[in-house]
Amino acid sequence: MNQVATAATMRHINRSAILDLIREKEPISRSQLAHLLNLSLPTVMRIVEDLMEEDLVRPSGASEATRGRPRSLLNFNGNAYAVIGVDLGGTKMVGALADLSGNIRHEIYLPHENGSDDHVERLCELIEQLLNTPRPPGQRIRGVGVGAPGLTLSPEGTVIWAPSLNWRDLPLQKILTERFDLPVFVENDVNLAALGEWGFGAGRGANNLICIAVGTGIGAGVMIGGSLFRGYHQGAGEIGYMLPGVQFLGRRHDQFGALESLASGTGIAERACQLLTEEGRHEEARGLTAEDVFNAARRDEMWAKKIVAETADFLGLAVGNIASILDPEVVILGGGVAKSADLLIPLILKRLEGVVPFLPRLVASPLDRRAAVMGAIVLVLNGTTEYYVVKRVH
Repeated sequence: MNQVATAATMRHINRSAILDLIREKEPISRSQLAHLLNLSLPTVMRIVEDLMEEDLVRPSGASEATRGRPRSLLNFNGNAYAVIGVDLGGTKMVGALADLSGNIRHEIYLPHENGSDDHVERLCELIEQLLNTPRPPGQRIRGVGVGAPGLTLSPEGTVIWAPSLNWRDLPLQKILTERFDLPVFVENDVNLAALGEWGFGAGRGANNLICIAVGTGIGAGVMIGGSLFRGYHQGAGEIGYMLPGVQFLGRRHDQFGALESLASGTGIAERACQLLTEEGRHEEARGLTAEDVFNAARRDEMWAKKIVAETADFLGLAVGNIASILDPEVVILGGGVAKSADLLIPLILKRLEGVVPFLPRLVASPLDRRAAVMGAIVLVLNGTTEYYVVKRVH
């Protein structure tokens, strides 16, 4: 029995490696796959045949070999299936219908209604709209991936605590699976964004990356060895609770954490309002947002530049601590505040020079608000193919 289990596991590992390599290197031949993965050609041929039967891989023609017969090439058939991805967000839902290659066919933005507690029903309505979106002939729905803004248990997809939605112990994956009769996967939204960056964004080809989302709150998705790291309580990446100084010890942080209170979009706006109020500029402080602060800094207004510099320091503490503990290849800054990454990143890097042994590459997310939706594609594809992580060799 153990030998059968081991053989089956190895087959799934090989299948995952072959599918990953076809997606990354397409078009590619069977003999190239065998060479690059150190597998026998018959093994590769059997697995490719299975992938073609599932319509995940298709032939793309032939390349002329330097000697012998031309080699048949393979492409990833991303258009065969569609995925519905939803980022619940703190203030709005973002949903999209996309194929497995990341081509988005339709997007929906749905603000959360003030005073409404029926977020589950609104989520179901959004998914229903995306299911009814016209698709290319023959394209099937592979599954649904949802990112929740809070502590979420995997693989059961239970949202333990999402303050912005007032959810506690909500079995969201079970609810959606029963409602739509499709494979459904629910993950923390920043973890989902990290998967999106790994599959389609600034983290492509990286084994170790951190995706930091700075918006209403602050969170991080941690990928080590090509897979999500969740921690013992599945709370890894809750860096909004990171302590920016000893003065935050001995306090309770039930809603939002210490770092979030200073460097999230909400925290930036509150610090700016306090500064302007202290200067007697009450009218300017009224209704101020983080975006207003960054716009004022671009206009070279000193009060705003002071707030931005402090924000860079707080985020620099987070990046420096993460670099010291995990030594990632790349740290990706995402979320709403990342729209001003051009102001923040140079300041963060300057403040971290010589502070940590190895400073990671620090970049803004190229996927922006679509990161979690792109992560849903990776999550659904992996979840429906018995996927095994295969470390990428550079």
